[in-house]
Amino acid sequence: MKLNKQEKDNLICVGSIGKARGLKGEFFLNSFCSPKENILNYSNFIIENNEVSEFKIKYVKKANTKFISKINNIDDIENIKNLTNLKIFIKKEDLPKLTSGEVYWHELINMKVIDRNTDDILGIVKDLQNFGANDCLEVFSTDESVDNKNRLIPYVKDKIIHSIDSDKFTIYVNWNKDF
Repeated sequence: MKLNKQEKDNLICVGSIGKARGLKGEFFLNSFCSPKENILNYSNFIIENNEVSEFKIKYVKKANTKFISKINNIDDIENIKNLTNLKIFIKKEDLPKLTSGEVYWHELINMKVIDRNTDDILGIVKDLQNFGANDCLEVFSTDESVDNKNRLIPYVKDKIIHSIDSDKFTIYVNWNKDF
């Protein structure tokens, strides 16, 4: 089964299938969640490899800093090797509900970024990066932007990120265009 664009837009990548472990279909599960243990909150997953497959995880166990997992009905090394490096998705509706004022990172992508002090449009969020100290919005200029500069804006709530207006699809920041 192939997914259309709307169905793909309803998916969130939460991990990938790592190397096979043993002979009975176990594999190392790479979690993209933060914290990594949050992947344990889900049991229904989707993988896409030319076609889409929904599957249930039989178990996930933690071994030191890694996760070892097994998919129902995959009981040998060859079948799991065929899935190595494929991304694992969940449906957006399976994400936990957030409290007021909280957002998921994927919701920030393509939001307009405006300096709240000058009303200058700085661009739109193309991605989020983590450079250790804090997460950064990767903001690319658009035709509406005050200039042609791409920016990395630290995601520091209240200090730099003033507010997020989901209805207007806009992030208001305290960030001078000359930074």
